[in-house]
Amino acid sequence: MSQSLSSSSHSGGIAAPVAIPIRALVPWAVCTVVLSLLLLYFVGAEQGATSLISGHAVHEYVHDGRHLLGFPCH
Repeated sequence: MSQSLSSSSHSGGIAAPVAIPIRALVPWAVCTVVLSLLLLYFVGAEQGATSLISGHAVHEYVHDGRHLLGFPCH
């Protein structure tokens, strides 16, 4: 029994890493950048003259996160 366990665990040495083509990563990178910029906008700039959404609902929702990240808001 120990012989079958040891032979299956050493079947080929170290496995080579799998190469991921750049074309497969580009959509994920673009999506990540767009979502990060949206988050940065809503946390850092969604107030006053640059506001896309009227009222103070978004500002109050991200208020503590704004202070935590060092953005001034008042």
